[in-house]
Amino acid sequence: MSDNDRFKTAYAAALHAYLAARDENSLSVGHELGRRALQERVSMLDIVEHHFNLVYRPRADLPVDRPTALGFLLQTLAPLDVATRGFLEGNERYAEQRARAEGLAHRDKFRTALVNSLQEGFFVADQNGAVIEMNNALVQIVGYPADGVPYEWPHPWLVDKSTAREQVAVVRRFGSAGYETPIRHRDGHLAWVTVSINAVREDGSAKDAYVGTIRDITAERAFAARESAVLRLATAVAVAKTVDELLAITLDECRSALDIQRVIAVSWPSGDGRPEVQTAGDPAAQTWHALDPWLRQTLRDARMQLPLTAKVVEREDDPGKAHGLVAVLSGAADLTLWLELRCPRWVNAEDRLLATVLVGHLSLAMQHVRQFESARETSLTLQRTMLPPLQPPPGFAVRYEPAVPPLEIGGDWYDVLPLGDHRIGIVVGDCVGRGLPAAAVMGQLRSSARALLINGAAPALLLEQLDSAASLIPNAYCTTVFLAILDTESGVLEYSNAGHMPAVLAGPGSATTTMLPDAASVPLAVRRDKPRPQATRVLPPGCTLMLFTDGLVERRRESIDDGIARAAEVLAQTDELPLSSVADAVLRELAPEGGYDDDVAMVIYRHKQKPLRIESPAGAGQLAGIRHRLADWLRAADVPDPLLGDIVLVVSEACTNCVEHAYRGRVGGTLQLDVDISDGAVQARVADSGSWKTPAARPVNGGRGLILMKAISDAVVLDNRANGTTVDLTFRLPTG
Repeated sequence: MSDNDRFKTAYAAALHAYLAARDENSLSVGHELGRRALQERVSMLDIVEHHFNLVYRPRADLPVDRPTALGFLLQTLAPLDVATRGFLEGNERYAEQRARAEGLAHRDKFRTALVNSLQEGFFVADQNGAVIEMNNALVQIVGYPADGVPYEWPHPWLVDKSTAREQVAVVRRFGSAGYETPIRHRDGHLAWVTVSINAVREDGSAKDAYVGTIRDITAERAFAARESAVLRLATAVAVAKTVDELLAITLDECRSALDIQRVIAVSWPSGDGRPEVQTAGDPAAQTWHALDPWLRQTLRDARMQLPLTAKVVEREDDPGKAHGLVAVLSGAADLTLWLELRCPRWVNAEDRLLATVLVGHLSLAMQHVRQFESARETSLTLQRTMLPPLQPPPGFAVRYEPAVPPLEIGGDWYDVLPLGDHRIGIVVGDCVGRGLPAAAVMGQLRSSARALLINGAAPALLLEQLDSAASLIPNAYCTTVFLAILDTESGVLEYSNAGHMPAVLAGPGSATTTMLPDAASVPLAVRRDKPRPQATRVLPPGCTLMLFTDGLVERRRESIDDGIARAAEVLAQTDELPLSSVADAVLRELAPEGGYDDDVAMVIYRHKQKPLRIESPAGAGQLAGIRHRLADWLRAADVPDPLLGDIVLVVSEACTNCVEHAYRGRVGGTLQLDVDISDGAVQARVADSGSWKTPAARPVNGGRGLILMKAISDAVVLDNRANGTTVDLTFRLPTG
């Protein structure tokens, strides 16, 4: 029996039971049968047909109340009716949802087509800044494919990440932002874009997402950059004074306009000599052989092309992309220029036009620089010939620091002239004005002062005689001069000052600094009613004297007295430096931030020190102190470091011998060390009052001190008497 037959049998029994009882319990059985029909998938039509057969075709022995039976049928059909209506409503809802989905799909296709049709790049970023959607225009701008999303923050095309972070902070705070920034295309070339970002919040989400547009403005900026670069370059190169400065300016202007990373200028000699290379940018290369062989050949070939034309250069191993531009800057083909691109790329017509215009300006600027360098070299040669030799007498150091553009020469000068009998003439002067006119006046006054010094007159009289010479020299009016004559043996300094800076005297041991303001009067060729004054100062042993021109201490918006005081303070701190380093230290410490804006002439003299004398108990514990005191004295005497070390070693060995052998353990012995400099040599004497111990003929442990002393020093003299021993050591100072 099938499920359908079993259901019909159950239905007939339930109907007859209801007709017999006619109560709610028997009626509810019909509702349960309706639910059973749903579960067993019994057709509603089958139920109605079966009911009709039971009611309208009854047996004679079973009469049926048809209206009552209809109620049972309706009770059975009720669950099926509910199910049918739910099915219909579900179908309607499905149809509605399907229609809605189809509408959304069409709308999404429309939105995608609309976004991709935009000329501007479009992107969507999540709350962390990662790009999760981008249109075709943005793909073209940045070079990164759409199927590579998400692109995490910071995005791979960003160049200026700090600015991007600042703008993201602005968006999070104010909801939107717009700015311009450079980006790096995936192929490596640089592009400029304008970015607009807005924060949006999705329904049901507490976090913001971001939508934005990116527009490529490279062409617009390139045009503006070309115009600006040409104007800036034309202005900047006009004041360049060296090839290095010119190349640095070119690199700065071409870095943004053409994305250049290196500029190389190659000067070709007239003969077969090696080309001279000057570079700005990275990688640096200062010699011809340091260049890549391919680049050397490119620069050679460029000499055959037309001058003042920029040629795009590709490599055979990377066709289709330019690696740089090369040009000849002179008709003689003796100067070639290489502009190296930061990364190989296609060079458009606008880039070529800009490069050609820049090359034209560079050619004129390079000619100007070459002429300037030639003129400057001539002028500096003239200046050097008018100044005395750089090797002054012993005890002196001189410096001349030019600072006047464009030829960097002026009217400051110094002179240190030996006059015999330990007498030295010293002159430091400053002519009014700058450049060649002042240098010409300076040369005449220096020659006059030198001739007058040789006559041997006193400083005041010499200045009066120099007054007469200055009155005959055009434009020598108001020249300032400090003139002195120094006796290096006695330390007596006689001087007279014609309106010049006072000399500065730093005492030994950096204890005190003193100005020499005495004997001051008006500058040269200025009318005066009194004779020139003169003063005398005895220089203490070990002191340092500095004479200088106002360029060393004069500063804008500052009292000249403050500058002189600062110079004195710096000089006092150089007491332990060798004399050869004092002038450089003073110039370095007093240099303004932008360099000296006026010439500086300087003469520094360190007066001979007193001889060193050390009297000490003859004990091993005293030797270290003796070595330190000796080294300090030698350093202050400007003894070179290598010789200083030898002297300390040999003298220490002599003192050690005195401690170990002269007294043989007896208490109360003394040693005496005397050191002086005379006749171009350091003379040292170590003396004791003990007894002499004859060294072994073949020393085993020790006994080699005398051998060491004779090997290192220039001369050793021993005097061993009954009342003690003296060791005289001589060390020649280097000459020249």
